[in-house]
Amino acid sequence: MALPETVVMTAAQVQDFIEQVFEQATHIRIEETAPGSARCRLAFDNRHLRPGGTISGPAMFQLADCALYAMILGTLGPVALAVTTNLNINFLRKPGPRDLVAECRALKFGARLVIGEVSLYSDGDPELVAHATGTYSIPPR
Repeated sequence: MALPETVVMTAAQVQDFIEQVFEQATHIRIEETAPGSARCRLAFDNRHLRPGGTISGPAMFQLADCALYAMILGTLGPVALAVTTNLNINFLRKPGPRDLVAECRALKFGARLVIGEVSLYSDGDPELVAHATGTYSIPPR
């Protein structure tokens, strides 16, 4: 499947959609969508910390998964039943006590499967804190 040349859902539209259908992810901000890419932010909050003062793995995992979903929504439009079929994450270094930013891009955009990668950064730091790859299943239209 070829990617559309323009975004189907803006970042604001994706944010609104996620707030309607996935209340558990409303603390993640969708900053940007483009065909085959998205940028999201998890605002720093003490509730995301684990012992040792670092942002927890589950918080980073959720941000990566949400970034993949935002990329798909921005590219295809509101597909509520798109589901994660696989998500692998490598934690590379301890994130600082600040916002986490996820940059997602599609690696393969097929008719039924989308494969993407997500790079996670502490805000303002160019060094990766985690890298994820994931696959989403897209329901037939």
